[in-house]
Amino acid sequence: MLNTSRAHRGMVTSPHHLASEAGARVLREGGNAIEATVAMAAALAVVYPHMTSIGGDGFWIINVPNSTNPISIEACGGAAHAASPALYAARGLMEIPWRGPLAANTVAGTLSGWSNALELSAELGGRVPLSRLTEDAVWHAEHGFAVTASQAELTQLKCAELRDTPGFSATFLIDGGPPREGALMKFPAMGRTLRRLGESGLDDFYRGDLAREIAADLERLGSPVGQQDLAQHSARRRACLSVGVRGATLYNFAPPTQGLASLMILALFERLGVTEPESFAHIHGLVEATKQAFLVRDLVVGDPDVMTMTAEQFLDDSRLDRLASRIDRDHALAWPAPASAGDTVWLGAIDGSGLAVSFIQSIYFEFGSGCVLPGSGIVWQNRGTTFQLEGTGPRVIAPGRKPFHTLNPALARFDDGRVMVYGTMGGDGQPQTQSAIYSRYGFFGQGLQSALTAPRWLLGKTWGESSVTLKLESRFDPAVVSALRAAGHDVEILPAFTSTMGHAGAIVRHPNGLLEGASDPRSDGAAIGF
Repeated sequence: MLNTSRAHRGMVTSPHHLASEAGARVLREGGNAIEATVAMAAALAVVYPHMTSIGGDGFWIINVPNSTNPISIEACGGAAHAASPALYAARGLMEIPWRGPLAANTVAGTLSGWSNALELSAELGGRVPLSRLTEDAVWHAEHGFAVTASQAELTQLKCAELRDTPGFSATFLIDGGPPREGALMKFPAMGRTLRRLGESGLDDFYRGDLAREIAADLERLGSPVGQQDLAQHSARRRACLSVGVRGATLYNFAPPTQGLASLMILALFERLGVTEPESFAHIHGLVEATKQAFLVRDLVVGDPDVMTMTAEQFLDDSRLDRLASRIDRDHALAWPAPASAGDTVWLGAIDGSGLAVSFIQSIYFEFGSGCVLPGSGIVWQNRGTTFQLEGTGPRVIAPGRKPFHTLNPALARFDDGRVMVYGTMGGDGQPQTQSAIYSRYGFFGQGLQSALTAPRWLLGKTWGESSVTLKLESRFDPAVVSALRAAGHDVEILPAFTSTMGHAGAIVRHPNGLLEGASDPRSDGAAIGF
């Protein structure tokens, strides 16, 4: 959609229309893009509970008008002090469980990121009270919201593995079974928690009475996360990763996220000199660039404090040139490599001043660990399942260590003055969807909504599945599909608009103040401007 009003007051996009409306309301009342983003994030923790929670992590990229570089905020929690290979070995486990209390082994960092971002907001003149920013979320939690098709489907699919996880059935099932689409669902405990945070402040989650209650519930459930872990956590501001491409500078998040891969894919693809959009060369080129980027990602990315190589080394022009030269323009590189799952929400906002936010918040798998804390109603993430229990690399679990994150919000500054925020959920699909959206819009000049709506692809697995095929939506040109198969890609055809491809969004602010937004038809979201 386009905002062509003279006021140019702002635009938001998120994967659920109620969350987008929460953000738009804040903008209408004079709030800025950061405040609108917090309102959307809070609402999504209620109305999109299979995808996100305040028991997860978050990452921000914020572009302040006329600043030298965007600001990034890392709000991911480290492993508990009690979390170690020995903890799992004592229970006879060779790997960390995907679900249950032992999967809930890291601090939930997202609220620390809200707090850090709101500090920046206040420096920029933001004055909307936190209680107002949580107002919509509290309303939906206490009065109820309609279950989306996405939530109904995911609850049905995952019910068997989650039913016996502490708190899951009592919170997310209705009359003992998965809710149907359109059913009214309420989260009274979550409503009380969000109201309490709005009144007492976000620090209560980490160092106040709420923190003590959360720690006690986690201990009763059998999670290794304790009160000391919560108290010692804080968000931190980081330098963004960046890379120059034709006509723009792209920004993404540094490790422990896979933002490096997202930047590498587009930088490598540009070096192939593809000129025809939606062609075999376009899709094949991005898929092969993805393989090269993922090989690097899986070799080096983890907790930045223990990485032996920096992400910046792999964004050097000479190294990118060498990696691009490895791409066969006609044949697919064999791809047996495992992939990362993940369920997440991306949301964006740009206000009338040009303040722009790209934000992503996640509990990792759908419903995270599945554990719901009885007192607060918080579902806790399972991001720590990405840790390894053996070896010496940056992904081996250790007290305080940050897990590998698929999360990576994206932002672009164009040489002509445009600013673009964009992103998606979807584990390994995140860099691939970003490459699809940006290449279509930034390289080939396709309309923003068209760039999101056009058929997408996914190399590897997502949503907890094990298949590592090249998955294509059925709307691709059959000639392109045939060419991909002939080149050696193991192609699998999926439905025309499938959530497997993620729930993406994007907003662009033009130099004249015009705002252009797009929401993914695969989601339940909306882009709203006024």
